Order: sequence, then C-alpha cells, then structure tokens
Amino acid sequence: MDVAVLAGVLSTGLFAMSYLPMLVKAARTKDLSSYSFGNLAITNVGNAVHSVYVFSLPLGPIWFLHGFYLVASVLMLTWFLRYRTARRPAETPAAAPRRVTS
Repeated sequence: MDVAVLAGVLSTGLFAMSYLPMLVKAARTKDLSSYSFGNLAITNVGNAVHSVYVFSLPLGPIWFLHGFYLVASVLMLTWFLRYRTARRPAETPAAAPRRVTS
C-alpha cells in the first residue's frame, strides 16, 4: 500500500468517526432543530452530483468515504423530515388570562 492510499484510508476513518457522534445524537434524541431543511437538501443534491465524479474513479478509499457521506446525508434529511412532523406541537386553546394578585 503506497502512502497516498494509506492517507486515504486513514482520512476516511477519521472523517467517518467525526460524523458518528452527530448521527448517534440525532438518532437518539430525534432533535434536529439545529439543522435547516435547505442545508440538508443542498447537501444531498451535492452528494448526488459528486457521485458522478467519485464513482468514475477506480475503487478506493474515496468510494467508501463518499458512500458514508451519501448514507449519512440521506439519513439526516429523512430524520429531519420525519421528526419535524412528529414534534409539531398540538394545537392548544388560547391560554386563560393570568390573575394578578397584589
């Protein structure tokens, strides 16, 4: 294995490890309120377009890293849409006026 491939393997592992806490937290808490739909949608479109380039390359670490990014971004967008719908607050009647006591 030459130095370039070794660097690719190591960086793939490091980048994947850096994403795992975000994915675990999103799956565990179902709270994706700090993410925007626009960002997640553009990330997925960008990954889809970038796939044309990556999968034209010979099989190597970049395939695995990009595959991981594809799965992670699709998961985040799916969870964002699913959990956003599930977390919408129920309609509540108008609150009664507060009584002020002196």
